[in-house]
Amino acid sequence: MEYAISVEGLRKRYGEREVLSGVSLSVAAGSVFGLLGPNGAGKTTIVRTLATLLDIEEGKATVAGFDVARQGAEVRKRIGLTGQYAAVDARLTGRENLVLLGTLAHLGRQRARQRAEELLEVFDLQEAANRLVGTYSGGMRRRLDLGASLIAEPEVIFLDEPTTGLDLISRTALWNMVRTQAEAGVTVLLTTQYLEEADQLADRVAVIDQGQVMAEGTPTELKNKVGGERLEITVETAELAQRALVPLAAVGVAAPIVDSTGLRISVALDAGTGGIADAATGLQRAGIAVADFSVRRPSLDDVFLQLTGHRTEDTTVAAAGRTER
Repeated sequence: MEYAISVEGLRKRYGEREVLSGVSLSVAAGSVFGLLGPNGAGKTTIVRTLATLLDIEEGKATVAGFDVARQGAEVRKRIGLTGQYAAVDARLTGRENLVLLGTLAHLGRQRARQRAEELLEVFDLQEAANRLVGTYSGGMRRRLDLGASLIAEPEVIFLDEPTTGLDLISRTALWNMVRTQAEAGVTVLLTTQYLEEADQLADRVAVIDQGQVMAEGTPTELKNKVGGERLEITVETAELAQRALVPLAAVGVAAPIVDSTGLRISVALDAGTGGIADAATGLQRAGIAVADFSVRRPSLDDVFLQLTGHRTEDTTVAAAGRTER
């Protein structure tokens, strides 16, 4: 398999704090790879390092076949980067932004103008092309910013939480654009806190927390790690929730988890309906009244929760009656 991105043993420190603790991952050419984790997990540090914006302190990384530490200029010729905040100039029009960046990328004036028109059409910005970017909505700026990262037709695109703060319509539009780029053979490395985003877009996902890769695989493979169906119950009091842990632990394949409200419990069950029936019987025998009882397929949120002990938004949870961090 041809890899567009390869990382081995990447480490990074800021003072006494180790931000990356030996990160290793590989991204197949023409795929969408998701880095899933909360704020402070190390996602942006990985992206900035691969984009040659940060020096490699320890480890090795290649992008598009070139060594990031020794061949930074070659790497920069082949990548596009969209950071967490739109980096377009509000004092220029949308068209002027793209033409300027195309010129700086040495496309030549004619090709820069041609490429700008192509991207304005792709990102549905033709009607706003001659307006100052300062008048654009957040979603329009984000689309223009993504267009700017594609001006030189890069082989690899880094998208660092590209949909943060966008409304649902703008987010969906951006998702479609990411899919289009992947279909065209572009490799996309996407960082996100949104579980749905990783599930929708990524061919493979790495769960990262506290500078470490906790697990990697396809969304389906990661979900299979936490078992079959998830049983979720809601009770009226925290005392009932603690009592319910015992019968639920008896039927689960992993320790049941209480969410931040202290009233909702989730537990992974073996395949089939036997576990569901056993759970209902156990709760009834323990005299625990259940306000809500539901079964669903596991999600990436369940994966992250089981691997790290907390959700991507850093919600504290209790597993089998104890608090984990």
